[in-house]
Amino acid sequence: MKFSRRAVLQIGGFGVAAMCMLPRVAFAARNALKNVRTGNQPDGKTRLVIETTVKPSYSLTYSPNQLTVGFANTAPNKFLKPNLAKGTLVKSITQTQTGDRIDIIANLNSDIAEIPKSQIMILEPNGDNDYRLVLDFAAGKRSTSKPTNKTSKSSVDTSKKYIVVIDAGHGGKDPGCIGRNGTQEKTIVLSVAKKLKSRLESNGFKTYLTRSDDRYLKLAERAEIAEKRKADLFLSLHANANPKRTMKGFSIYTLSEKASDEEAKKLAESENAADKIGVNGFSDFEPNIRSALSALQQHAVAEMSEEYASGCSRAFVKSNIEQQPGPDVRHAPFAVLRSTVPGALIELGHLSNPDEEKLLQSANHQDKLVESIVKSVKNYNFDV
Repeated sequence: MKFSRRAVLQIGGFGVAAMCMLPRVAFAARNALKNVRTGNQPDGKTRLVIETTVKPSYSLTYSPNQLTVGFANTAPNKFLKPNLAKGTLVKSITQTQTGDRIDIIANLNSDIAEIPKSQIMILEPNGDNDYRLVLDFAAGKRSTSKPTNKTSKSSVDTSKKYIVVIDAGHGGKDPGCIGRNGTQEKTIVLSVAKKLKSRLESNGFKTYLTRSDDRYLKLAERAEIAEKRKADLFLSLHANANPKRTMKGFSIYTLSEKASDEEAKKLAESENAADKIGVNGFSDFEPNIRSALSALQQHAVAEMSEEYASGCSRAFVKSNIEQQPGPDVRHAPFAVLRSTVPGALIELGHLSNPDEEKLLQSANHQDKLVESIVKSVKNYNFDV
């Protein structure tokens, strides 16, 4: 089950100031592909049914004579044999995997128009069936001659301004990482944060910075700003360092109690050390506060964070921004992400790599980073 940001806040019944420091102990459950089948519907429509073990976060991409259904955080099924009915628009189905994402590609006999929301359903488990994404479509022309990308996280509701809080990491007495040529992390991320704020606002979002100048903020204060602003999304910007000078590339993290790998663990420990915040501390809160975030809330926030982070990673890759070797999204107990607000920590690159240090100083590269993040925010599903 997925919730909007405001629905998550309503579940617990406690004030946001109290909840901002509560640990979240779950991250999005990994999904798995179970079955794919097609069938005939009235009026010449084709029905495509994709069954998964967990309620899916999906995207739809339209190309000539092809429909691609993408699933975030989902394992492929190498033994899957699609059950294709005769007389449908679907000729064949293949699957491809990129990191934690799989694409189900339906090769069609003819082009199709974008599928209306009224013809898209997610059915709850029933009997022997798990979750099913059901798509009904017919032959038709798309609105443009170019491939379009229509997703479940598709377009931002222009009647509503979603709130994004942008956190420029470190600041003041805490410079963060320092490159070989003296470049300070706090300076790079503040520059990117200001540019990102401007671009998001020009795209219809309401944005706030945790800091707009060179000042020091505790990690708890940063999370609390997102809570007080009732943010829909929280983005914490950083630049990385690695003992290996050759290491470079971006990486994206979400919160979990257990780090996904040793490198993620060390990075979280380094970031948390900025103000000596403990990553456990759960027993420091009163019992009623500790129960404010139910398991349901924890899962909802984690799922939304995972969805955003996966989309952000894809946006960076599509912009030809180099990715650090490893998974598309990593997990670690970052104190700055302890919040009821879905969010991610984005490492923009490595200041410890001399070439990437120069790149991160470049206005053109910063603009490229910003545009990729803007695309990921625009494609993020705030309300489903």
